[in-house]
Amino acid sequence: MRLSREELKGLMKKKLMRAGLKDEHADITAEILTWSDERGYHSHGAVRVEYYSERIAKGGITTDPHFEFKKTGPCSGVFEGDNGCGYVAAKKAMEKAIEMAKENGIAVVGMRNISHSGSIGYYTEMAADQDLVAISFCQSDPMAVPPGGTEPYYGTNPISFAAPTADGRKVVFDMATTVQAWGKILDKRSRGESIPDTWAVDEKGNPVTDPNLVNALLPIAGAKGYGLMMMVDVFSGILMGVPFGKHVSSMYHDCSKGRELGQMHIVMDPNRFCGLEQFKKNMSETCDELNAMPTADGYDKVYYPGERAVMRKEKAYEDGGIEIVDSIYEYLISDDIHYNRYDHKNRFAE
Repeated sequence: MRLSREELKGLMKKKLMRAGLKDEHADITAEILTWSDERGYHSHGAVRVEYYSERIAKGGITTDPHFEFKKTGPCSGVFEGDNGCGYVAAKKAMEKAIEMAKENGIAVVGMRNISHSGSIGYYTEMAADQDLVAISFCQSDPMAVPPGGTEPYYGTNPISFAAPTADGRKVVFDMATTVQAWGKILDKRSRGESIPDTWAVDEKGNPVTDPNLVNALLPIAGAKGYGLMMMVDVFSGILMGVPFGKHVSSMYHDCSKGRELGQMHIVMDPNRFCGLEQFKKNMSETCDELNAMPTADGYDKVYYPGERAVMRKEKAYEDGGIEIVDSIYEYLISDDIHYNRYDHKNRFAE
């Protein structure tokens, strides 16, 4: 099923409002979900709407949160999310960070007590759109086994950075610190497809290709990915005074309770360093040099981070719209708010 941008966003917004989100918050959430789907990040797009709707309907996301931003210094601040919609909190916190970075050269804005905020590349791209450089960290619930361990301790704990160039391109990097995000496995499940045997393990620690048999995810590059997971948790969890490591709340255990998640945005103004024009010129040169690099067998081109996402977006519209799994489309057009499929399930919604 292919939908126009307006159709997809409208269906998701309508469903989220029926679940209980107010217009502004549903609109922001649907916009970011659409941003993900149109770039091919389907693991963080429409596939998430039913889960959010169930959590909203059961009270696990505050529908009229008391957001509060407190400056803790000329370049720092804390955004209190009151367990409101994570998409809205993360967007508003980035707006504050952009404002502070333009004024003082750098901004460090932490969020606490928010719900899941989706593709964090959206928020760093907001800064790049304003000729700023940004990085964002976000903790998540335990899903990955550390090297030498037998139980999950850290989550997929994503990292994103973004930067502008001199010719309108943007470098936008967004990755999980596991080999793949759980959402990618969820997307494969919804499509009835297998996964590579390097993504996850079963209950005995053996590699699996059936997404339905996944017990835990694997860190990228072994111990190096494990270290990055810890870094993300320190910045967005321990530093923010919210639950950390294995104490981070489960996405599915109790949909009636707030998640109390933490996130961190760091934004910098290139004018305070090498100068904006020089920075953007060098970023364009970097992208050009990467694109021009001779390729290894089996590769057509070296891409800079975020380039293929823009290509997928352009191709989607050339082909008639954003592709959505039929079952997800049927849910979006239905009168049902949710099917009670996520509450009191394990970390993999089982």
